[in-house]
Amino acid sequence: MEEITLYTKFGKPVVYISPDHGYAIYTWTGHAVSYIYEDKIYGWRGRHLGWFINGIVYNLRGYRVGYTRETCPYAVYASYAKYAKYAQYARYARYAPYARPALSSSDSSEDLEQFLSQDKI
Repeated sequence: MEEITLYTKFGKPVVYISPDHGYAIYTWTGHAVSYIYEDKIYGWRGRHLGWFINGIVYNLRGYRVGYTRETCPYAVYASYAKYAKYAQYARYARYAPYARPALSSSDSSEDLEQFLSQDKI
């Protein structure tokens, strides 16, 4: 499967999803920082961070944090060259997920890369 780039609300490519590596989310430098399980985003230490629904990354409060090319509200920049992927650490057991809030059409002020990296090893 093809890797999926995630963009900020202004169209800047920040991270990408690798379906061939357990839906891990990688930074451009090749570090796996989180992953997607079903429609939930988990940090590498097992903490539930948010949701990935219909090409949009939502935080725990239901605000939008990131987008795929097709869902981004702005024109997207070209993706950068990717570094080789580092070996993944073993994933911790997943914590129980939070209840999904009503999803908002408003954007969060959180930085996408920091949001996805908050529970990395």
